[in-house]
Amino acid sequence: MKRLVRFFQKSCLSMLAIVWIGNIAIAPASAHWADLAVADVILADTEAQITLTLPTVLLAFADDNGDNALSQQEIDQHYRQLEHHLNSNIALTNETGTSGAFTLAPAVSSQPNDNITHSTFSLTYQWSSPVQNLSLRYSLFAPELGQTKCLATITQGNRTQNIVFTPENNTVEIASGSLPWQQQVFSFLQLGVEHIFTGYDHILFLVALLLPGGNLSQLLKIVTAFTIAHSLTLTLAVLNIVTLPTALVESIIALSIVYVAAENLWRKQIHHRPLLTFGFGLIHGLGFANILRELTQNQGNLLLSLTSFNIGVELGQIAIVVLVFCGLRLLQKQRGEVIFRYGVSGLMILMGSIWFAERAIAAWL
Repeated sequence: MKRLVRFFQKSCLSMLAIVWIGNIAIAPASAHWADLAVADVILADTEAQITLTLPTVLLAFADDNGDNALSQQEIDQHYRQLEHHLNSNIALTNETGTSGAFTLAPAVSSQPNDNITHSTFSLTYQWSSPVQNLSLRYSLFAPELGQTKCLATITQGNRTQNIVFTPENNTVEIASGSLPWQQQVFSFLQLGVEHIFTGYDHILFLVALLLPGGNLSQLLKIVTAFTIAHSLTLTLAVLNIVTLPTALVESIIALSIVYVAAENLWRKQIHHRPLLTFGFGLIHGLGFANILRELTQNQGNLLLSLTSFNIGVELGQIAIVVLVFCGLRLLQKQRGEVIFRYGVSGLMILMGSIWFAERAIAAWL
């Protein structure tokens, strides 16, 4: 009887922990772009122009009605504040430290996630003589948004390079249109790691795949199939060779969690799982590509950014797999292992179904 009570207590505590984690994961399930800004920077001899799309919450002082969209009336009323705020937080200076003459205008966004959460502006900087070296500082961040960042495409003539601005990495020196390649690699490597760790649907899919257990060889086959598949479609999607509607991709990702978790309940033999993982991995790769799609407008030096981002994703994925594998090995030594796995799978089915409903409904609104 005591053993039964202890088992029941452990099971309840385990399920409470899972539900708590689930509640954290449900909230940001489709918020990959909520805190992301995108800047398209074009440099000429005496002029620089930035088309900036940023979360409207960063300009909350101008959003009088709080609808996360700046109307023309709100822009006109708060123009001087907007001009000062953007000019103070985005600085372009030449080799002598002289800032360019600044003008601001609203612009039509071309972003794939153009919606009521973001606003777009055109920022122009002008100098009286040709500029050889520029320093670009981007400081438009909000700690309350969590992982704040700005994807920037910097173009000068035939040279195009990409960088990610974060609160810790907010300044870049541009010498004759050239960015330090190390800074570009590190910024996209970091972006890839952050994306997998904040992509709760991708994490949940990985955990569902590994939950039935197995030896290290079996797990490696599953992880390798997922890696090859999502790397393939990530590359094809970023290069605009293969594209699918974002709403469709995100909905299928949610369904992939439901299916794999359900399969954990009713199938004892999962020898086919590497093949299944490869198929679903193709869809997850399209989901990974959404965060990089804006950079495909100018594909110069895209390979370095794409490779760095993908390596970052893989590093994060490896860390997750190692943690899950170690956790499952410890779980094998505990009583009630099967009940625990079934409980986790059931919760994953619930979470995946909620995500699917949210994304399917959002696609029709």
